Amino acid sequence: MSQSPAGSPAGAATPVAAARPGVPVTLPAETLGVLSLRHLTADTQRRLAHDLLSVNAYPMSCGGLVYVGRPPDRRPAEADLAALFDLAQASGVAWLMFDRDVPVTGGLPVHTEPGPLD
Repeated sequence: MSQSPAGSPAGAATPVAAARPGVPVTLPAETLGVLSLRHLTADTQRRLAHDLLSVNAYPMSCGGLVYVGRPPDRRPAEADLAALFDLAQASGVAWLMFDRDVPVTGGLPVHTEPGPLD
């Protein structure tokens, strides 16, 4: 298991400075998977860009952030995104970031039709 700079396991909550002196605060950590937009169909990219996905998403000019949840919050209606949610769940990932500048991940479907975020 990798270690964070503070020496705790990566992904583990680490105590930080407290809002009140003497009261430790621990921030929860959640995992993020980063994927190319090419793993989404053009229609799903359009829905992401216009904040119309069937799940919680946060569109950005380069792609968008999609909440998976641990356990998953809900299953997407979009088939391509649902398959990626299954992979995220199996990998322990709580968030998926889709970015047009990230290379495609081997072994995942790649969609070549241009989307609105390309």
